[in-house]
Amino acid sequence: MKIKKYIITFIITMFMPIYVLAYSSKVVLGGQNVGIAIQSNGILVVGFYKLNNVMNNSKLSVGDYIVKINNNEVNTVDDLINQIEKNVKDNKVDITYRHNNQLKSSTLELENSNGVYKTGLYVKDSIKGLGTLTYIDPETKIYGCLGHEIIESTTNTKMDIKTGNIFKALVTSITRSSNGSPGTKNAKFFSDKIYGNVNKNIEQGIYGTYTGEIDNDNLIDVAKINEVNKGEAYIHTALDDNEVKEYKINILKIDENNKVKNFYFEVTDEELLNKTGGIVQGMSGSPIVQNNKIIGAVTHVSVDSVKKGYGISIENMLKTGENNH
Repeated sequence: MKIKKYIITFIITMFMPIYVLAYSSKVVLGGQNVGIAIQSNGILVVGFYKLNNVMNNSKLSVGDYIVKINNNEVNTVDDLINQIEKNVKDNKVDITYRHNNQLKSSTLELENSNGVYKTGLYVKDSIKGLGTLTYIDPETKIYGCLGHEIIESTTNTKMDIKTGNIFKALVTSITRSSNGSPGTKNAKFFSDKIYGNVNKNIEQGIYGTYTGEIDNDNLIDVAKINEVNKGEAYIHTALDDNEVKEYKINILKIDENNKVKNFYFEVTDEELLNKTGGIVQGMSGSPIVQNNKIIGAVTHVSVDSVKKGYGISIENMLKTGENNH
């Protein structure tokens, strides 16, 4: 996010409104692993298979969301199946779908195979995965996580979210990264131990209201992006169960104007490199600290050089989190 600097005379400021940032100057430092589950806003089309030797007899495209069958809302794959069975006529149903945020309609031809109606569609209604909690605002209870949007891997598109939550997750093992092949945190999920809801999946991360217990003894000052310097900083993340530890990095480049990639850094901590080989999937959202202030969070790994990666500024995340609530 571009941060503009203004020189304003005293006379002008007398007539200008004073804008106060809604977020706090201190936040609760994250670093804990969290499971993430989101329900899509509609049923996502992720692919097609042939019916009667024809591929895709409708106007649907990969990445579209089916929202109604014969004018009846559908939110899950089970809803889709039930409404098709109730409304099929001459092996057809009318559908309403969302394409590039615009509602459209079409007819979906079906195939009756031994009493089971086949659609010719591969669909998905939810995503579950692992990420890292970045911060909790102690005043608003808004949290930020990941530092980037959740992408549905088959379609490579952002998942439109209807509902979701974050919950307890414990790392059980690490698949190490190597150049050309990023590794991953492998975890056990505890879906019943919910920490908060998810109401936004946007370019700068996922956001919601934290409903779990907040550790107000773990407050840290927030740094503006113009306070960040090249050089030594620390990632806070959990690799064993949910024990958060700090690991040394070196910030190589700073870009105040990028929407997500505000820092480019290299992992220099030998302990982290021995355990992970570099940055691994599931580390997204791990807070970055410099000079005892939170400056941002890990967002991306450089696939060809897995010791290096990108981070988003905390100022960017906080503003985005507040503006989207």
